This record gives sequence, structure tokens and C-alpha cells, in this order.
Amino acid sequence: MAGALLAAGTRPGDLAVVTRIVSGTWGGRRLQVPKDPRVRPTAERVREAWLSILGPLLPGARVLDLFAGSGGLGLEALSRGAAHATFVERGAPSLDALRANIAALDAGAVTTVIRGDAMRVVETLEPGAHDVVLADPPFTIDYAPRLAAAWLAAPFAAVCAIEHDPRVEVAGGETRRWGDIAVTFLRRP
Repeated sequence: MAGALLAAGTRPGDLAVVTRIVSGTWGGRRLQVPKDPRVRPTAERVREAWLSILGPLLPGARVLDLFAGSGGLGLEALSRGAAHATFVERGAPSLDALRANIAALDAGAVTTVIRGDAMRVVETLEPGAHDVVLADPPFTIDYAPRLAAAWLAAPFAAVCAIEHDPRVEVAGGETRRWGDIAVTFLRRP
């Protein structure tokens, strides 16, 4: 990993390989995630099921990966044919991993990275700004229902899929559960 990809104070040893892209062009490629107990990458089996549900919508799609972490969801979407992915993340260690993963996949031309608060970015989006939104917010804050409410008020994508704790109700969509993970799919009529 190139040192220029790391934020000040982050060392290459601060990142670990613990997940991989499941399917598509980059299937099997390993992704780096920060060694940070607060970071909870989406399990591969959940990501596989989630992106398979959205599969027909991905070729040529403009994808927005909110609370992107190391970028697993958006990179998986690109691997499956999305045209472009915009990643929104604010944590420096996660941004380091995200940028390293984009560089390792040589995906810079089809990605945009925004360092910022995902909920604030959502407030600025116009209806239809993206085709597919993938969101994996922290489970410790009520972001999932707030994000669903924001999407329902002004659908900024045809589909907004939000990962959340299955004990949290996210209104306005269809919820699928995989053990201790749920994903609610909100679809524009």
C-alpha cells in the first residue's frame, strides 16, 4: 500500500485483510479494513445475498455507498457492473482502507470519495441523484430509520438499501434478515 494513501498518523500496519469481494470482475479479491473494533464490515454471506437481490439494477448504475467504511458494498457493486460508485465516509482509518482498496483494484476512474457525514450529504441530494444507495450505518445510533425517512421524503435513488440491527424497525420498505443483520430495501414506485 502506498504511504500517500494513508492519513497522518496511520501506519500500514493499522489495516488488516479480513474480507473479500464475493462476485463479479473482482470476485475473490481481498479488501483491507481498519483494525478498529468500531468497524463492522458487512459479512460476505449478507453482502452476497444483498447484492444478488439488487443484481439486475447494478449494470451501468450510479451507486452511492453511505457510511462506506472500507468500501466493501460499493466495490462489490462495481465488481458486478455498476458504472460509478460514490463513497461517503468520515473516519480516517476507514478512509485509509477505502482509498487503499480503490487503488489496489485500480478503480480510481470509476469512484468518488467524499469525506464527510453521510446524513449531511443525504440532505444535499436531489431526487434521482443516484440509481442505487447502499448504506451500512453504525448500529449504535438511529441512523437507519433517519436515513429511510430522508429517502421517503425525497427519493435520491430508485432503490435505497439500509443494513441495520433486526430489532430496529425501518419503515417504508421490505426487510430481509440474515441472523443478527437486517437489510431494508426501499424502492421508488
